Amino acid sequence: MAGSVLGSFLGGYVFANPEPIDLAASTITDLQALGINDFSGLVPADLISWEALGTPAGLIVLVVGGFLVGFGARYAGGCTSGHAISGLSDLQLASLMAVIGFFIGGLLMTYLIYPIIL
Repeated sequence: MAGSVLGSFLGGYVFANPEPIDLAASTITDLQALGINDFSGLVPADLISWEALGTPAGLIVLVVGGFLVGFGARYAGGCTSGHAISGLSDLQLASLMAVIGFFIGGLLMTYLIYPIIL
């Protein structure tokens, strides 16, 4: 647990990139239409902060996100960590297929979808 806390601190403060992210003008316009105006970091503080958590939009994001994570874990037969760590160590074919799917999804998002929206 101490390693997780130390790694979070190092990643968030020591090795943080001070440069703002470069968003497409269309993405900024769309986000501003949704009420997100702070683009100083990777995660919009207008959406993810202690103050935003108690708003109706924050609660909707929390509930819908929790539902989607729970649905995905149930549909895939476990979470990403469970498949990648426990399932692969037991040489389960379903876990191998799930982990390959996770990687394909991540690669598609990184190289095909992100360039379009950012």
